[in-house]
Amino acid sequence: MWDDAFPSFLIGLREGLEAGLIVSILVATLVRAGARSRLPQVWTGVLAAIALALSFGAVLTFTAASLSATAQEAFGGTLSVIAVAFVTAMVFWMRRSAHSLSGEIKEKVTGALGMGAGVLVATSFLAVGREGLETALFLWTTAQAAGESAGPLAGAAIGLVLSAALCWGLYRRVLRINLTKFFTATGAVLIVIAAGVLGYGLRDLQEGGVLPGHTSYAFDLSGSVDAGAWYSTLVQGVLNLTPAMTWLQVLGYGGYLAVVLTLFVRGVRDTAPRRVPTGVPTRVGTEAAESAEATDATEADEANLPAAQPTQASRRRPAWLVPVAVVTVPALIAGAAVVFGRPKPAAAETVAVSGKECGKGFSAPKPGRQTFQMHNTGDKTSEVYLVDPATNAVYGEVEGLAPGTTRALVATVAGGTYAWRCVPSSGPAVTSKAVRVSGGGTSQAVVPVSEQDLSGPLQQYESYVDKGLATLVGQTRTLAADIKGGHLGKARADWLTAHLTYSSLGAAYGTFEDFDQKINGRADGLPGGVHDKDFAGFHRVEYGLWHGESAASLTAPAQQLATAVAGLRTAFPHQDFDPSDLPLRAHEILENTLQFELTGDTDEGSGTNLATADANLAGTRELLAVLRPLLTTRAPHLLPTVDADAARLQTLLDAARHGSTWTPVAQLDATVRAEVNGATGQLLEDLSPVPDLLEIRKSA
Repeated sequence: MWDDAFPSFLIGLREGLEAGLIVSILVATLVRAGARSRLPQVWTGVLAAIALALSFGAVLTFTAASLSATAQEAFGGTLSVIAVAFVTAMVFWMRRSAHSLSGEIKEKVTGALGMGAGVLVATSFLAVGREGLETALFLWTTAQAAGESAGPLAGAAIGLVLSAALCWGLYRRVLRINLTKFFTATGAVLIVIAAGVLGYGLRDLQEGGVLPGHTSYAFDLSGSVDAGAWYSTLVQGVLNLTPAMTWLQVLGYGGYLAVVLTLFVRGVRDTAPRRVPTGVPTRVGTEAAESAEATDATEADEANLPAAQPTQASRRRPAWLVPVAVVTVPALIAGAAVVFGRPKPAAAETVAVSGKECGKGFSAPKPGRQTFQMHNTGDKTSEVYLVDPATNAVYGEVEGLAPGTTRALVATVAGGTYAWRCVPSSGPAVTSKAVRVSGGGTSQAVVPVSEQDLSGPLQQYESYVDKGLATLVGQTRTLAADIKGGHLGKARADWLTAHLTYSSLGAAYGTFEDFDQKINGRADGLPGGVHDKDFAGFHRVEYGLWHGESAASLTAPAQQLATAVAGLRTAFPHQDFDPSDLPLRAHEILENTLQFELTGDTDEGSGTNLATADANLAGTRELLAVLRPLLTTRAPHLLPTVDADAARLQTLLDAARHGSTWTPVAQLDATVRAEVNGATGQLLEDLSPVPDLLEIRKSA
């Protein structure tokens, strides 16, 4: 957890020390002025600043939680950039002001003593409040970057506690700290950390659609760097450097470091402390440490500060009233901001669904996320779609709504035209009267796909499979001939060639019917396992070839495999290939790869699971090639991401290939295996929208 905690620890330590020094000066100045009775006013101001910072953090957290995923990215990215600006200003301000901080605070307190209690409260509040707000904002952004709050909160808490202990030690004259060196060193480290936060913020703005270049990567080391390793976690947690970064992130990170760090180092040289003459008493080592010398009672000008007496009004006011008020007011304001700032869910509108009453009860909804109660008043099960009648784009749907039942449909409504389309299980589709919604914002709609839209890609893929099966017939016959002739060494090579050809046809497995079990069945679930009489196909032959079986015992299984492949080649043109299977297979091929090949579950001795995974990836790419025109118009940003994922996985698989041999899954280095699994999982995640995007809808 320390990798996520360190940036927050540093900001807590530095901001806490700044605020603590200010409070120490305030307290010491009042003590020397004989105005100890005014100390509660200082602590009230400090308490108010803390309450404001906590309330500000709560508003950020709950406001972000009520936004959509895209809006959260844009919101978080904007605040990250603002946090970087604040931290940068703080670093330069402290470097410039440390040597004169004590005098400025004393001057303000001297003026406040002759005025009312509220002025002293305001003085301490303003002196500490800025640090509190900066801490809250930076802590929130680092928690967002880390993806969790436990580490950043723990780091900030440790930093604040340590800063309080340091300030107490300085106040009591038990510590000597060179504050100039401290603020210089921590300032330089914070600039590096802030560069990472800036890069993370820019990435969020890209993912939120505010900035371009979401898929324009300057580098992508995901294939060679294990993102889960301790060193990757440390670098990402502390510096926000990730294995893959866009050009905008790299330019922002490098540009910020080059400019800000150069100015900071140059400023440190220009404001280097002058040598302190011998004999001049100093407790912390440099002129900048004057901010900690608030308790030096030898300063005669401080001994003559006026001691203000409490007013009659303050005597009558309960001592607890002001502290309670300064804590309660920010909390109430924050609560109001959260409650009233959240989008209020509109009352669910009931809409009738039937062949005669489709859309009855529907009125123009307000923009935002809406819930509609769809009630089937007819006598047939219906599909229900919220559509743009001009383009048929679907904003929401309910499938299989039975007669007399009610189900909720949730959709985000923005400016545009909306109508309901009811599609009964039998009979024509009915579209309601369209309504116009005014307002800003955007809502995601899916342009429906029809069987006709998928007919072209289906024909292309069927042609690809047909050619693959024709090749496979010859390869399995060659394999059978090798085994019959006793050439088992050649048979092993020919087995792999044929098996990879079959593995590249993954999108058609569901169409192959019983042939798939005969050609590529597994021993799992069979009573006799690998020795069961029904164990057949490629894996049966594989087991025999790599477990020392004789050519005579393998001749029959090899011939059965060749016969099954020839039968499939003849039957395939007449089999029913459902067009809706194509989008589903885009995701399912690699799901099977992750479940069976990358676990080694289907390895019967050849150690070629990664070769099969490579063939599965080739089959997925072939399928995406025929679906590309449909996907490009519906999700233009999807394919570049998927292509990058596939290239990353391909690189990892290529590294496991050594001429005609492959590294077995069980022999992979743990780090490499994690990388392969991670790259496959990422590709699967990015492919997951394909079935929904290309689902055949009756409304089309």
